[in-house]
Amino acid sequence: MVRIHGNEGMKDMRKTVRTLAVVICMAALLIGCGKKDAKEVVSDLGNTLGKLESYQGSGTMTLHTGQQPLTYSVEVWYKKPHYYRIALTNAKQDVTQIVLKNDDGVFVLTPQLGKSFRFQSDWPNRHGQAYLYHTLAQSILDDENRQFAVDGDNYVFDVASNLQHNALVRQRIWLSKSNLAPVRVEATDAGKNVLLEVKFDQFTFGKKFDPDSFDMKRNMTSFEMSTVPAMNTGGEADDESAEKRQGSFGILLPAYVPEGAVRLEISEVELGDEKGVLLRYGGSYTFTLLESRPTDRSVTALTGTIVDLGHSVGVLLGGRNRTLTWMLDGVEFRLTSADLPSEEMIKIAQSLDGQIGK
Repeated sequence: MVRIHGNEGMKDMRKTVRTLAVVICMAALLIGCGKKDAKEVVSDLGNTLGKLESYQGSGTMTLHTGQQPLTYSVEVWYKKPHYYRIALTNAKQDVTQIVLKNDDGVFVLTPQLGKSFRFQSDWPNRHGQAYLYHTLAQSILDDENRQFAVDGDNYVFDVASNLQHNALVRQRIWLSKSNLAPVRVEATDAGKNVLLEVKFDQFTFGKKFDPDSFDMKRNMTSFEMSTVPAMNTGGEADDESAEKRQGSFGILLPAYVPEGAVRLEISEVELGDEKGVLLRYGGSYTFTLLESRPTDRSVTALTGTIVDLGHSVGVLLGGRNRTLTWMLDGVEFRLTSADLPSEEMIKIAQSLDGQIGK
């Protein structure tokens, strides 16, 4: 009887050991499957991008290009095949600018002023932005020398920058392990200094949009309906606010000018029924900067190139004299020059953000 029980005990022990071995092997396989290498993640990312129908994301963008960091709220909508809506809001000034792409072209809207520019462009195919999923994903797919790491619940890629600004040479991109949604982006210069940072607080794939979500008129009027009534309730405060928006705004001086360039004069100019100021520069480069606060509500058709200024979006017009036009905090700027490189024009434009009228 003792031997029989002993044999049975040995059999039970062997069975238990075999079971544990199977369980351990399965656990090891599952753990192994949970750890993806860069090649697998890149393959998944390519599939995600290829099947992408729509998305909606929001977060903050911070520029570290000036003396003080400047932060903006960013909201991005995309719908296949080529519909985009990007809203950039300066929280400090409570001014929103919208970049819209639909079947009619590309629009740059400033709804509070009823101002819009329209032009034909292949944006954003050639000039990417750090808050666009296509731009981020494509930079990872294109860089065969990409660096890969795991940071908690995120995959991290360090890749060559495909952003518009030449000063931004590298990007670090955090993607969620769960669905490869963007979590964070850092763009650095050659010295590894972070000049641009985007942090997403929300990102949804497969977002359903209303049929007219990317319509220019809807984006202009719906925004006005939510903002204008608060401005037109009557009383001295509203009159003062209107005067501030439409009247004198002071002279805004760029914090950056190219080395060897000097300001020659400042003069007031008449722009139809509006007034503006003209700054003339000479020296190493010759250029003018026209500043005005437009009050007319109009759509201006342009043939040019979208330029990402970080704080806003500008339009670069070609010709003998190139002109960079943009809106910032209710002021319309026109920087014109025959010899100023586009990189210098962008630096001047970026340096005007946060400046106080004198």
